[in-house]
Amino acid sequence: MRRREFLGVLGGAAAVWPLAAQAQQPALPIVGFVNGASAQSYARELAAFLKGLSEAGYVDGKNVVVEYRWADGQNDRPPGILAEL
Repeated sequence: MRRREFLGVLGGAAAVWPLAAQAQQPALPIVGFVNGASAQSYARELAAFLKGLSEAGYVDGKNVVVEYRWADGQNDRPPGILAEL
């Protein structure tokens, strides 16, 4: 193989490699958070939950995704919410 051909192949591989590396990144894990209350009335407890996740090494939006569902005090909603998740 000639030097010019080798450099062309090497340059082509270098251009494609970052794209291949991005495509192979795993999807973020998803945590489902379901609560019978409303987000406003549960803010303090939610902050504690997120702090606990952070202490375990998980940051919402960075290396984990938290999907929130709130029943807003309606006791008939949790089964539908759970099915949705």
